[in-house]
Amino acid sequence: MSRLATPTHGGDSPMNVILQSSRFGELQIPAEAVLDFPAGLIGLGGRRFALLARSEESAFVWLHSMDDPDLAVPVTNPWRFFEDYEIELGDDEAERLGISGPEDASIYVTVRSAPALDDFCANLRAPILVVGNQGHQVINQAAIAPVRAPLFAGLQEEPSRAA
Repeated sequence: MSRLATPTHGGDSPMNVILQSSRFGELQIPAEAVLDFPAGLIGLGGRRFALLARSEESAFVWLHSMDDPDLAVPVTNPWRFFEDYEIELGDDEAERLGISGPEDASIYVTVRSAPALDDFCANLRAPILVVGNQGHQVINQAAIAPVRAPLFAGLQEEPSRAA
């Protein structure tokens, strides 16, 4: 069995790990960027993932498995698309995760892509909360939190212009 995440050292720089990706090739990422999902992710294998983005302003980022080079899921900050989005957790679950308020976690939702923009959707029912270096996928108890919320509903493509 080959090891896919290998520690590397580069002079005085902090320790990095290698992420093997069928989409992006071999990437060096800081070891502290690796998230542990103690309970895993719904429907996916593995516990170790990293968030990959081109820039801080990227609307979509990849939640990439550290152990499976073929497993990467697009995710987004839900408030970029749903300004009224709310997450409700039971007090026991919030306490278990160490969350006392919204500032305690970074929040992402998984995105289902499709050939047509109208078919892109986000899972608002099972958001991913990142607290420190741990990730937790939770079940949102809010009344309005669909599994497939359209991201670009009603978006009309502009007619192409002849040059």
